[in-house]
Amino acid sequence: MKIASILSPSRTHCRIAVSSKKRAIEKAAELIASSDSRLEESALYSQLIAREKLSPTGLGKGIAIPHCRMPGCNTIIGSLITLNTPIEFDAIDNEPVSTLFVLIVPENETVVHLEVLSMLVQNFEKPSFQSKILAASDSESLYLAAVSDSL
Repeated sequence: MKIASILSPSRTHCRIAVSSKKRAIEKAAELIASSDSRLEESALYSQLIAREKLSPTGLGKGIAIPHCRMPGCNTIIGSLITLNTPIEFDAIDNEPVSTLFVLIVPENETVVHLEVLSMLVQNFEKPSFQSKILAASDSESLYLAAVSDSL
């Protein structure tokens, strides 16, 4: 699976302004729900926050992958968001986060969920991928950076 199969230009947002982890997840839920009428913003926010409370999703090196399984979701949905200012995200290296890849998967897709998380981590571990993501100055260039250099 490649990032292009789960990400769309309408769910790619460059340099969004948020002040906290909670606001970042709230904004992500808003942006994702506005691009997919099958998802309800408050339910998505609740699922993402509940998952975050179990274990923070900050990977380190400025990256977080908030994710959840969602009742009523029938396909894997990804959203790539960069922030204009890094925020505290309880990352494993205690560094602030400036890049979020939000992942929503169907409720019963446990194996696929783990496979997609693994693919995302592998991509974000590549310095060339990270550099292109961070260099993007608008949502279109961010989308192209994500899908052109992904595994």
